[in-house]
Amino acid sequence: MAEFLFSYPTSRKITMVIVINLTMTNNLIKTDCYQTHDLALATVISLSYPIEAIDRQNPRKAEFLFKREVGLDTLIESYWRGELKVEPQTYFNQLRIIKARLYGDE
Repeated sequence: MAEFLFSYPTSRKITMVIVINLTMTNNLIKTDCYQTHDLALATVISLSYPIEAIDRQNPRKAEFLFKREVGLDTLIESYWRGELKVEPQTYFNQLRIIKARLYGDE
């Protein structure tokens, strides 16, 4: 975990200090990654790109992190346009692998 301190003066000439905690998952800074809560999208992406980390800080939603690589944005855009063709059994098997990883590490 990295901590950054920011201070700025207030109208009463009191300096406020704000501590922002950034959790680094597997030594990855989130700006270098694509992140999604969408399990279906994460499954499609993981067919071509490995999941770098799963952030479980929110107990209701897991966040999947993928390293930004060439072609990732094109794949995501194709997903949202409905242009992808995926063999159903391959997709389902990948979904099972992700769910096992997601729920097996608890």
